[in-house]
Amino acid sequence: MLEQPAFGKRLRQMRQHRGISQVDLTGPGMSAAYLSRLESGNRRPTERAVAYLAERLGVPAEAFEDDRPEDSLIDLVANVAAMPERDLDAETGRLLTESLAAADDADALTRWHALTQLARVYEVLGHFREEYEALVRLNALSEELGRSALQVRARLRLARCARDLGDAKAARDAVVEVLGLREERRSRISAAELVRSKLLLVSVQAELGDLAEAARLADEVCQSLRGATGVLAGEALWSAATVAARQGNHALAMERLLDAKAAIDSRDDLKLWIRLRLAGASLSLEAAPAQVADAESFLAEAEPALKLIGTPRHQQELLFLQAKLAFHQGDPDGAAKLLAAGEDGRQLLSYRDQIRFDVLRGLLALRAGDREALRDLREIAARVQAGNMPDLAAEVWRTVAENTI
Repeated sequence: MLEQPAFGKRLRQMRQHRGISQVDLTGPGMSAAYLSRLESGNRRPTERAVAYLAERLGVPAEAFEDDRPEDSLIDLVANVAAMPERDLDAETGRLLTESLAAADDADALTRWHALTQLARVYEVLGHFREEYEALVRLNALSEELGRSALQVRARLRLARCARDLGDAKAARDAVVEVLGLREERRSRISAAELVRSKLLLVSVQAELGDLAEAARLADEVCQSLRGATGVLAGEALWSAATVAARQGNHALAMERLLDAKAAIDSRDDLKLWIRLRLAGASLSLEAAPAQVADAESFLAEAEPALKLIGTPRHQQELLFLQAKLAFHQGDPDGAAKLLAAGEDGRQLLSYRDQIRFDVLRGLLALRAGDREALRDLREIAARVQAGNMPDLAAEVWRTVAENTI
């Protein structure tokens, strides 16, 4: 009889190396619940179960007794790259990390792709610090390889991650480096990458409080895509909507966001399709007064699609927006319950939304009579201001002022 937990770890490793989900292994001889218990080490495998799994995986039964990595790093990378986001988990990250550490003989380009997939896993899981560390290694490897196309990709991802961590200055510096590479070294950068580089610069300039420059860049990109539809057009219009909202022009922001919605079909990019609806709900709730009915409509559109392909991060964003909606509907108890349910997943949110999460929690405490809540809200605002994010700091100070009159 094979022993646990070694059997479960080996089973999971072989399944993930092949890019197979648990659902793919279930059938008349294996229920999903039993397979899950086998992989977690909570059930000892029977001879019948071993034979069934060996047949489905295309390996001899003896393969489960071997705890050495079964495939090369390049095979693992290829399989992880083919896995949908919903199947990526901490175990996938562990396999990549261990395989990278053991692959001393792997060439630099294979390690580059492995780090790319490792950063992708951490991004999906919302482990932004770990993602950032992987991207720092990826950026260094890009420099070692001396291939400008790889440098561009690595730095753009590093910039996005820095932004999500709240370091807008580092994000801006990384994007500026990308645009500099294009000019100084005549690096080949696709039209799509160039647009996304500029849109990322729009985002970080807005975070740093330079709304005039962010608006100029957003308008420049939108003009270059005028009349176009598809993912890039949707992303550009969304960026323009975000800048308009930060400038206090809610009507223009909503107009741009609705244009972004119209520019893409769910078949183009379902994830972006969902994110635009979450953004619409957020924008509706940030209006003065909050547009509660519009927010409800946006969330009602997004929720069914989220159940199909939503990552833990998407689910956390939905939960937070539902809490904000309950707050604006005059249901503080409902909002508090939703926030409590999302507490463990708070780190999945971007830095901006983590701050908004904390502010909402403070407002609920303030309305419940907590005497320390106002001090906590002021400390949040001061911390954000000290982090060189004046736009977000102004938003927090404004919220504090509106709720202490």
